[in-house]
Amino acid sequence: MFSALRQFRAIGLLGMNRRNGDYIMRCNPRARYPLVDNKVLTKRLADQHGVPTPALYHVIEHHGDLAGMDAAINDRKRFVVKPARGAGGSGIVLITDRTADGFVNQNGNLISSADLAYHISDILSGIHSLAGLEDSAILEAMIYPDPVFSSVSYEGVPDIRIIVYSGVPVMGMVRLPTSMSDGKANLHRGAIGAGIDIASGKTLSAVCRSEAVAVHPDTGHRVAGIQVPEWEKVLLMAATALDMTGLGYMGVDMVIDREQGPLLLELNARPGLAIQIANRIGLRLRLDAVDAANADTFATPERRVAWARKHFGAKSAESA
Repeated sequence: MFSALRQFRAIGLLGMNRRNGDYIMRCNPRARYPLVDNKVLTKRLADQHGVPTPALYHVIEHHGDLAGMDAAINDRKRFVVKPARGAGGSGIVLITDRTADGFVNQNGNLISSADLAYHISDILSGIHSLAGLEDSAILEAMIYPDPVFSSVSYEGVPDIRIIVYSGVPVMGMVRLPTSMSDGKANLHRGAIGAGIDIASGKTLSAVCRSEAVAVHPDTGHRVAGIQVPEWEKVLLMAATALDMTGLGYMGVDMVIDREQGPLLLELNARPGLAIQIANRIGLRLRLDAVDAANADTFATPERRVAWARKHFGAKSAESA
């Protein structure tokens, strides 16, 4: 046991208790949590700071608003319904088409207008919200993922998670859907997490269900060595999250749309720790490096990104 503890310390593995006490509680004022827990507020903040997000079509805040849903949807055939305070993909429905009888979801199943309204009522009641509180339903634009990850993804939409500390992007991974995860980019459901080299934006090692993997289980293609498009923009968007929210430690989740490029999906004030396994390196050493750096280094998102790319690239880690 002591040998394992020494090994964990050597690679700088960050545990949950230290994450909670030293970073989340210390760096994230509780009063600012609603800015990231509510996706509507996050979208408004992102718009104010020039950070692109999927287009917002409509927000349903009360059961009485359901009567105006058809007018809000208009003649759109493809859109996403999601809870404003949801987490882990719960409550999200992708509408891919509509017919005279209703809507078609991502699995090709027909959903009547009444059933969709019933699902939105469930969202409003808080069934999918973080704390079970009353919620709002968001209707937003569908994402058309960039084909860069198509060879290592099963259906669904791959997304990118960046851990940001004091406005510095310290670690990243791409989450790749599998058949085991039912096409969703959720690691706890069986999606793959592939580490990303902060300097270059290329994928590194990967993990699935805490086991190291080299190839995608459904496609057989290698996961490492894929270049994330517009990596500099991805990092700048992540670094701007501090200026948007005032939160010092968070997870920034993005997607790469094939036409619009990087889009902010959501922010997370309590990001998980599996990203360390995907990158095969601990967070603690990188967080300590940020703490030890000159504060003037981090005056702007651009300077924070430049510093991160210099200090947290794969080659930097090898020479450390």
